[in-house]
Amino acid sequence: MISFQFARMVAIAVVTFGLAGASQAETICVAVGTQDTTINCATGGLLIRELKLLEKLLPREGKYKDVTYDIQWKNFTSGAPLTNEMVAGKLDFGAMADFPGSLNGVAFQKAGRRSLFISVLSGSTKGSGNGIVVPASSSVRSIDDLKGKTISVPFASTSHGMLLHAIEAKGWNAETNVKIITQAPEVAGPALQANKIEAHADFVPFAELFPWRGYARKIFDGSQANAPTFHGSLVDAEYAQKYPEIVVAYLRAAIKADRLITEEPEKYSEVIARVTGIEAEVDYLFHGPLGLQTRDLTWKDEYRQAVATSIKTLKRADSDLDINQLVTDKYIRIALSQAGRDYDAELKNYAQLPLKARDAATGAEITDFSRVAEIWVKDEPRVRHYTSPENALTALAGLEKEGKTIRVVYAQDRESGIKLFASQAWFVRSANGELNAFLLKEGAERWSKAHGGHVLDYAGAREAIVASR
Repeated sequence: MISFQFARMVAIAVVTFGLAGASQAETICVAVGTQDTTINCATGGLLIRELKLLEKLLPREGKYKDVTYDIQWKNFTSGAPLTNEMVAGKLDFGAMADFPGSLNGVAFQKAGRRSLFISVLSGSTKGSGNGIVVPASSSVRSIDDLKGKTISVPFASTSHGMLLHAIEAKGWNAETNVKIITQAPEVAGPALQANKIEAHADFVPFAELFPWRGYARKIFDGSQANAPTFHGSLVDAEYAQKYPEIVVAYLRAAIKADRLITEEPEKYSEVIARVTGIEAEVDYLFHGPLGLQTRDLTWKDEYRQAVATSIKTLKRADSDLDINQLVTDKYIRIALSQAGRDYDAELKNYAQLPLKARDAATGAEITDFSRVAEIWVKDEPRVRHYTSPENALTALAGLEKEGKTIRVVYAQDRESGIKLFASQAWFVRSANGELNAFLLKEGAERWSKAHGGHVLDYAGAREAIVASR
């Protein structure tokens, strides 16, 4: 088999022959490193590759008129090995989170070169996406219960930074009050199933995937640490200087992928599931309207700060890496402009991905999104939306009576606004029958104390709805 490195070397230049004799034509390699299972990188990798968007947008005029493109893709499970291959000159582009992206900049600097963080792909200015889970049978209910326990996490990942930030916020010492060990998500999953670890912190999508598969419970969301997080795209600075139009074309492809999944999140969640094996119900939790994170291509101050903080948190402060030299909005501004979009307007927009829908039960337009709930029925191409959990659970009872198979029910956390799997949420039912959903029982209890009502788990909420009919 021809090696990836050899194929890249061959792609540097080829000789073609015209009718009048020999003429030189250039073959330009466009080598992209992806993280397919890190599903919020999808618009910067997986979807571009699967839908062949880059091929349609690469420049074909001017100095690129007679160019042949050799597009190469290589998938990774984390950012560190991707960075190694970028520094080695085997990849031109890469998609990764704020922490490994910052270390990418440091690695390039140590090699006497530069990389550029050219775009955000998806993230949360509050920190959602990273999270902490415990085995499903654990008695641990919140991060307060983790003092003195062992927590595993993929080292040098964005979730590692979240964990350290959360521990610091509790006033704990990360070396004495807890024991932190390194563990990759593919190892942590079986360990959680076998109750071999007490807690695990991880990045997208594992803090949601493990609970969805039934062997873990989420007890902490990154938004509780208020530590902004994102995944974005990087490029070798030398490559960008030589081929700026290709960098813009890559970002145009990301913009197109973003638009497509915005318009049909269910369809493209299924595409992601087919490629990665990560269930579409989990993919939609992130990529659907009002999702756990927001796909956002702009360099908001919070994301810039995440890059700076990541270096400091991982004790790389001795590096003289200039964050302003690493992060650039030059290329994404051009790409958005070419796509007819306004970078500065989007920079100011902090809203969740919008939901434009009517209540599937009443037909009323949904205008208040604080209590939205959703049902995905098997074999239906679109998720059904409801103005409230009580409307959704009432409809759910009817759908099940009709013999429908339900893929998933979603709810929105009443305090943070993040999307939840309703089956793992806690609810407060007020005297008038209104239901509000919460990630944690302590959040529900806090709401109940302030506003009245009874705290219920999912089964209890369903029973209350059936009893009230």
